[in-house]
Amino acid sequence: MIGLTGKDLDVLAVGHGLVDIRFIVDRFVGPDEEASIIRQTRSVGGSAANVAIDVSRLGGKAGVILKVGLDGFGRLIIDELMREKIDVSGVKVCLGDTGFTVVIIDRNGKIIMYGFKGAAEKLEPHEIDEHLIKRAKAVHIASLRLDTSIKTAEYAKKHNAIVSWDPGRRLSMKGVEYFKELLRHVDIVLVNRHEARNLTGKEDYREAARIIASYGPEIIVVKRGPEGVYVYNKTTNKTIDQPAFPVKKVVDTTGAGDAFAAGLLLGLTRGYTLRKAVIYANAVAALKTTRLGSHDIPGHDEVIKYIWEQGLQE
Repeated sequence: MIGLTGKDLDVLAVGHGLVDIRFIVDRFVGPDEEASIIRQTRSVGGSAANVAIDVSRLGGKAGVILKVGLDGFGRLIIDELMREKIDVSGVKVCLGDTGFTVVIIDRNGKIIMYGFKGAAEKLEPHEIDEHLIKRAKAVHIASLRLDTSIKTAEYAKKHNAIVSWDPGRRLSMKGVEYFKELLRHVDIVLVNRHEARNLTGKEDYREAARIIASYGPEIIVVKRGPEGVYVYNKTTNKTIDQPAFPVKKVVDTTGAGDAFAAGLLLGLTRGYTLRKAVIYANAVAALKTTRLGSHDIPGHDEVIKYIWEQGLQE
């Protein structure tokens, strides 16, 4: 797709770094009801942080540009990113509170989330490190405010990186026209069916993908959960309808979309064809759902073994 030689970071993720406070419950409850908490964990979350950690665990080199507060949660995020071998030179610190997400998961792996973005939303365009972007083969922009997203994408295109964008639930509701300037600089858009509908007003995700592509991006990926993914390639006018891999038990779907993004981008930077990168990403996302945590994914060798067990080649 783009010349990627001479760059030492496979993926640079730009967006939110949050703390996930995760509760496993026996059941969801309504107002004035109570249920037991079976287990509680906390770790780094936020789409940008998740993608970077996933890339690193798959054997790639990753960095982040994100913003945290000068507090305990901010320290937790930086410490965990460093343990995961992520380049944190692009992390900015401010006096505000670090963002967090309360994630409630029932026994069937269904989730409810309450989010406080905090410092994550205060990442401003002038804080985007062009030198760091210059080092990246792919730049992934996730759930980030528009002005900062545009500056990031402009720098990425200037330095010949693959540019991918995932708007997330909240931003997708602004509609595709709101993002027209950003989309001129984006190569790959990743959305789920609800986000595709929010952006375009179209229930048919295939039609929605073509509308989004008309704004500039070459590849549109619609993530369909247990039904797999749909990919539209505007350049070739071809589609990929890749079924999801089967899993024995879904434990936690949080971060599955980020796991897919990491697998797809890392596959493309490794020289995989689009179809092979989609298969690889699908396997990463499927295995993620069997584990607790927004970025608890397997290593590369386990992913390849899993793909072969399903009768597919990488």
